Amino acid sequence: MRFGYQHMAFLGPESKSAAEASECADEQGKFWEYHDKLFASQAGENQGAFSNDKLKKFAADLKLDTAKFNACLDSGKYSSLVENETAAAQSMGVPSTPAFLINGQQLVGAQPFEAFQKIVESERSKKK
Repeated sequence: MRFGYQHMAFLGPESKSAAEASECADEQGKFWEYHDKLFASQAGENQGAFSNDKLKKFAADLKLDTAKFNACLDSGKYSSLVENETAAAQSMGVPSTPAFLINGQQLVGAQPFEAFQKIVESERSKKK
């Protein structure tokens, strides 16, 4: 089994900036910590919760090297990556997040463990 994370910044400019910021945090080995901070700090779509100033504050809160983080975010270094990953997800028919593809089967929304287990076991039985 392989788990991969792909950005899907479809909620407007703040969504895209937050995704880019998470990549900047990843440069310092803090992708998941930053990811968790973003999800804990949501306050509505494009309402200012993920302005660049707030994204930079989150980096400081997580004790990242803020000079490196800020330079990365300001550069737009990960803009194309986020745009390409979003387009790829949309081209696969992913309607929203969270969404999972398990051997091509789509599972959308927050699902219980049993929903994943059912698909994985079904796929496993096909290989026998």
